[in-house]
Amino acid sequence: MKRMLTRWLAAVDACLRDRAWWFGLVLSATVGAVGIVAAGFSCAQRFGVSALTLAIVLGMVAGNTFFPALAARAGAGVDFSRNRLLRAGIILYGFRISFQQIAAIGWGGIVIDALVVGMTFTLAMWIGTRVLDMDRQLCMLIGSGASICGAAAIMATEPVVKAPPHKVSVAVATVVVFGTLGMVLYPLLYPYLGLSETRFGLYAGSTIHEVAQVVVAGRSVSETAADMAVIEKMVRVMMLAPFLMIISALLPVLGRGADEGRPSEAVGRKPSIVIPWFALLFIAASAVNSMSFLPDSAVSVLVEADNLLLATAMAALGLRTHVSAIRQAGSKPLLLALILFVFLLAGGYAINRIVMHGLAG
Repeated sequence: MKRMLTRWLAAVDACLRDRAWWFGLVLSATVGAVGIVAAGFSCAQRFGVSALTLAIVLGMVAGNTFFPALAARAGAGVDFSRNRLLRAGIILYGFRISFQQIAAIGWGGIVIDALVVGMTFTLAMWIGTRVLDMDRQLCMLIGSGASICGAAAIMATEPVVKAPPHKVSVAVATVVVFGTLGMVLYPLLYPYLGLSETRFGLYAGSTIHEVAQVVVAGRSVSETAADMAVIEKMVRVMMLAPFLMIISALLPVLGRGADEGRPSEAVGRKPSIVIPWFALLFIAASAVNSMSFLPDSAVSVLVEADNLLLATAMAALGLRTHVSAIRQAGSKPLLLALILFVFLLAGGYAINRIVMHGLAG
C-alpha cells in the first residue's frame, strides 16, 4: 500500500512538470464535462443515458477525428486520465453507498444480488470463452458490466485485467444497447410479472445494467418501485469490491496470455494474487459515508467530483479508441451481451421469485 502510494505520488510529480500532461488532462476533462452537461438534458434523462456513456462516445468521436493530430502533445495526460484518475474515481464512487442501504433491503435483496452477479459473470465466461471462442479479457469486461453496474463496473475491471481501450469501448457499447432495451422493456412487462411495486423494484435493481437505467425503469412504474430499485442496485454496486478481488485472485489461473488466442503464460505457475487496492479504498469510502463522518454538503461535493473524474477517464478511453479496432471485435460481443440480457431478464426473474418465496415460506 505504501509503495503504491509512493509510486503514484512520484508519477503525479513527474506529470505536473510536463506540458503535454496538462494538455491531455484538460482535453480529457473538457470532453468529460461536456458529457456531464449533455447527460442533464431531458432527452438524455428520458433514455437513461449516463454521463459516462456520453463521455466515452464523445471521446471516441474526437479520438477518430482531430485527436490523432494532437496525440503526441496530449498523450501523456490522456493516459494519466484513463489510468490514475479512473482508480481515484472508483474510490470516490464509494461515497454514493452506505451500509444502511444494505440493511434496508434485508437478506433477501443481498442474496438476490449475490446470485445474479455470480451466475451472470460465470455464464459470461463460460459462453464467451467456450461457445463463442472470445478472448477472456473481453468476456470479463462484458460480464462485469452486465452483472454489476454497467460502465462503472467495466471501468473498474479494466485496470485489474489490463484490457486495451478498444475492448472497454466494445463492452460499454453492449451496456448501452441492452441496458437501454431493458429500461424500456421492464415497465412494459410489469403488468404480466405478478410482482408488487416493491418486488418489481428488487427485480429491476438486481438485473438492469446502469443506475440511470434502473431509475428510469422504476419510475415508469411508481416512485415506490424506483426507490427500492435504486437501493437494490446500489447494494449490487457494493459487490464491486469483492468481485474485483475475486477476479484478481483468478487471473493467474485463467491467464492473461490466453487473450487473443495465445497460450497462457501463467499456466503452470504458482498463482499470485495482486490486490486491487482501489477496491479496498472503495469499501473504506463507503464505510466513512455509512458512519456520517462528513456533512451531506461535503459528500455531495465528493460525488460531483467523482462524476467529473469518471467522465474524464471515460473520455480518455474514448480518445484512445480506434473504430477499426472495434470493427475487428465483430458480432460476438453483442451476441454474448444478448445472451446475458436474456438471462438477466428470465433467470433474474426466477432468482427473485425463488429467493423471496423461500424467505416468505
